[in-house]
Amino acid sequence: MLDLLSDILTRLSLRGALYFRTNFSAPWGVRVPAFSNVARFHYAHRGETAIRVAGCREHLILAQGDLVIIPHGAAHILSCRETDPDDALPLEDVLERAGYDGRGALVFGGEDHSRNSELICGHFSFAPGSRHLLFERLPAFIHIRNYGEDAGPWLEASLRIIGAEAGGARLGGDLIALRMSEVIFAQAIRSYTEGADSVNSHLAGFADPHLAPALAAFHHRPAAPWSVAGLAREAGLSRTGFAQSFTEKLGITPMSYVTSWRMQIAREALVQRRLSVAEAAEISGYASESAFSRVFKKETGQSPAACRQGAAGTQPERAA
Repeated sequence: MLDLLSDILTRLSLRGALYFRTNFSAPWGVRVPAFSNVARFHYAHRGETAIRVAGCREHLILAQGDLVIIPHGAAHILSCRETDPDDALPLEDVLERAGYDGRGALVFGGEDHSRNSELICGHFSFAPGSRHLLFERLPAFIHIRNYGEDAGPWLEASLRIIGAEAGGARLGGDLIALRMSEVIFAQAIRSYTEGADSVNSHLAGFADPHLAPALAAFHHRPAAPWSVAGLAREAGLSRTGFAQSFTEKLGITPMSYVTSWRMQIAREALVQRRLSVAEAAEISGYASESAFSRVFKKETGQSPAACRQGAAGTQPERAA
């Protein structure tokens, strides 16, 4: 599962960024806008924070030591318990009122310093146009708490190190916190996918003992001449049984998954590595450039040449 997830994260060009550390005193409330191609995260280094994610009826309390990931970059409100959501200020207003220049901690709020909330806030960006059903089907937020016996000791220690290093004065502190946050993002996705909550969300297949080996084999050799029968052999199932199980647990047919991921490989080759259309076709398993171009346009809505040409002037969206 980890190798499979590593391949997905690498191809989607996951990049982490720590954009500020906060020190909020009650009463306070911040309205964070939505962003595309971005997954947000907030780690409660000290104190607690109420979080309301747009489109969700429930709200959560982020206790000290908790981490929340908002995979789809949805708008959300951070506040103390007492603050009404309507009273939360837009993020840009908070930054302006606090006089925050990007250095040190963002200090904001009222006069009650008895229950300050210290957060480490950041985001993970994905390349524009990148997609994978694992991320598309994640919930509105993933709340990591009660760390559990498997990941608990190292995960909790990692979160504490992030809190200690981010925004500190020691050399390399921000880089250490950033790289550790990327590891925690992968762990959060893995934990959710392997957990009971994903059973009915068309994500269970990524942790299925039969389907996971087949997926791993495909991701290891995506340009090989894969067929349903070949994937079924990797899974140790009959062709029919594999196809049925794959579709039920992932909500997509095996060959649709193969095609979709190959086009992501091609997109990454064209945009990130600036390979030619012929080279992108080859590494994604197509001997015919014309056949590859037809499939690519059907999957992405644009030709490979247009994708490659358009990427040159694309700038990543600011998420701070």
